[in-house]
Amino acid sequence: MNAASHALKARPLVLSRWLACVAALIIAIVVVGGITRLTESGVSITEWNVVSGTLPPLSDAAWQREFAHYQQTPQYIRINGPAGMTLATYKFIFFWEWVHRLLARGIGLAFAVPLAWFWLRGAIPTGYKPRLIALLALGALQGAVGWWMVKSGIVHDIKVSHFRLATHLLVALTTLAGVVWTALDLVGNARGAAPAHLRPVAALALAALVIQLILGAWLAGLRAGVIAGAGWFSWDAWPLMQGRFWPDGIDGGNGFAYALSHDPYLVHFAHRWWAWGLVIVLVVLARKVRAGGHRPASIALHSALGTQVLLGIATVWSGVWIPLAVLHQLTGALLVVATAWASHALGKRAA
Repeated sequence: MNAASHALKARPLVLSRWLACVAALIIAIVVVGGITRLTESGVSITEWNVVSGTLPPLSDAAWQREFAHYQQTPQYIRINGPAGMTLATYKFIFFWEWVHRLLARGIGLAFAVPLAWFWLRGAIPTGYKPRLIALLALGALQGAVGWWMVKSGIVHDIKVSHFRLATHLLVALTTLAGVVWTALDLVGNARGAAPAHLRPVAALALAALVIQLILGAWLAGLRAGVIAGAGWFSWDAWPLMQGRFWPDGIDGGNGFAYALSHDPYLVHFAHRWWAWGLVIVLVVLARKVRAGGHRPASIALHSALGTQVLLGIATVWSGVWIPLAVLHQLTGALLVVATAWASHALGKRAA
């Protein structure tokens, strides 16, 4: 097939709409993942069965077998067992992990099957096949990283490793940003424009955002959100921590670098104050985007950023009330989308 006939068969706008749907599914699984973490549900399913694991237990005997497997985990032995966990309580945490895994399977199918169809139909514009294959590979990697993360909570500890949790989240959000960027490039392709390129200020903004996401994942993994105050709407929890600017309780015995990645007090402190550096960088990016004539992207970035800051403060004040914490994670994913959109708008090339 020559280039002219291939261009006639290409359907960049159709592909961009498909990728927008995939992005929405990724945002959904990030939210469900947040609920799974907050409800301590992540290690409730102790095996990874790609096909048979699609269905939940369908009989009382099957539920008892699943519960027996969970009863061998450190989380049950040290925490939930002594607390008197019942089968009904176990079914609740099983549900969220099962939904998380089921949605992951659905996203894989929602990406792979249409990709194969578009490929066979010759609907993929020239130059986009390697990028789409790379996004598919990132999705497969996410599944592997997810099981690698869960194993750390089944074998080693009462909770999953916060480093593996951060890796799991970053792969998901990197995939989300890549899907959004590619969808926007395909819209430009339909108008005859070349793919956008990443400008230095956008690269700086994305790097600052990645650092904040890592700190946020560490904070969640270390259960560090509740250490700032005394409980529900504790007003000394922000901007102070326990009524102080520099929190009391940081263990620096193994050095500052170790404390920054392991001590919950210092991780929480770093997350809340790095946020303001991120605010500055993203506001600069949004203003440059607006000056370049891309007002909707600028509004989206300002809105997501402001909402995320307010939700972060409210989550700390509330003692990590689950609905607020979930909204904070949802808005974090939307902030990734808005930053990718703004970065793309800044790097767009003329048609």
